[in-house]
Amino acid sequence: MLSPVQIDTYRSHGFLVLEKLIEQECLERLNQRFVEFASESRDLAAGMKLMKDVMVAKGAVQPESNLHGINKLLNFENDDTLMSYVRHPDLVAAVKALIGTDLCSIVTNVFNKPPNVDGRHPLHQDLRYFRIRPPEKIVAVWTAITPTNRDNGCLAVIPHSHKVGLMSHSTPDWEFVNYKFYGIEADLTQSRVHIEMDPGDTILFHPLLVHGSGHNRTSDFRRSISAHYANSNCESPPPDWRDNPFVRPLS
Repeated sequence: MLSPVQIDTYRSHGFLVLEKLIEQECLERLNQRFVEFASESRDLAAGMKLMKDVMVAKGAVQPESNLHGINKLLNFENDDTLMSYVRHPDLVAAVKALIGTDLCSIVTNVFNKPPNVDGRHPLHQDLRYFRIRPPEKIVAVWTAITPTNRDNGCLAVIPHSHKVGLMSHSTPDWEFVNYKFYGIEADLTQSRVHIEMDPGDTILFHPLLVHGSGHNRTSDFRRSISAHYANSNCESPPPDWRDNPFVRPLS
């Protein structure tokens, strides 16, 4: 699935963008299922959580609908439609080329950046949230469901930052910060590269890559789906990470 040049790009830069990896028909199914959950027309699957944007939760913004108030959906392992993304054969093939063939999914999210809220995600490293190691055997995947650009808060990355190691994180000094949106304490904003993506485009990135996203300054939603994969040979302090109910073996 990945050429030697693509693998070298990932190793060197800490990320790799694959255009049109996920087909439009699949995106439409994923988007529709998310809308059903976020609008409360479908009951949540076991373990699934909807996270309200902090401005909505604190009453600073009155959402037009339930959908406008949701920042993200977490833990969709028990919904077959959304998990079809994690099991997509082209996506799995790309991941296997980077971290090996014996895979588990460990984190799943649908990100819903509504209009008219702050919605920023500070620059951070995903390994801040994980206990398992080594980081070289973990990879994040993030696919645009809708167009993502500078205007609606696309991803921004710091190339090569995965080589620095795990940095110090803290809660940003912002008026509104969503739950557990920690950010690195170092100021690397001048080194940002903004990743504008069309629907179906997918970025794969190292768990130590510094990345974040900005405001949605449009009147539309910016929506994406994301997962993390780990090689089953990863280790963590007890209890065994494989006992987590949201870890899904994919082999």
